[in-house]
Amino acid sequence: MDIATIAARAPVIPVLTIDRLETAVPLARALVKGGLPVLEITLRTEAALQALELIAREVPGAVVGAGTVLDEKQVEQVQKAGARFGVSPGCTAELAMAVSAAGLPFLPGVQTISEAMTLADKGFNLLKFFPADTAGGIGWLKAASAPLAGLRFCPTGGIGPETAPAYLALANVACVGGSWVAPKDAVADGDWGRIERLAVAASTLKRP
Repeated sequence: MDIATIAARAPVIPVLTIDRLETAVPLARALVKGGLPVLEITLRTEAALQALELIAREVPGAVVGAGTVLDEKQVEQVQKAGARFGVSPGCTAELAMAVSAAGLPFLPGVQTISEAMTLADKGFNLLKFFPADTAGGIGWLKAASAPLAGLRFCPTGGIGPETAPAYLALANVACVGGSWVAPKDAVADGDWGRIERLAVAASTLKRP
């Protein structure tokens, strides 16, 4: 699948920071069961790569990817672990070359029109808008829709259940990323039922 096909699977991509390896599989199962099969595991913890590998191997239906991918070495690592896509908060020329050479579906991050134009020139037509809430939010996306008519976005950063519907109502928004579907206290308590219910609610959010 290319990144557009992956993004089309659900309106919300859970952004997961996994500290304890034992929570990885039950967390992923709850989210997938709730209707959110596309999962971004951020490379911010020591458990991240192994958690990604476990989910890829043990959770049927999960389309698991790696977030906070910053360089060529991490591209290689996440592919070996079973990642089916990558996400980055930004993108360097070297990183763009690495993911293209590796054939890894990729969601590079932007904050500005110039960054979006540069990545579009490199063949990236679906971009992560990050951090959405502090970089202009819905207003930025509306303003960008005309000059960047060929691009679509996955806004991430500060988005919750209250604001997600407004983002998803925009024609140039393919999906949103967020962590609200996996609250830290629910993960710590192993309250997978609560996480599944949050996933069900998120999976029913409407897109144009």
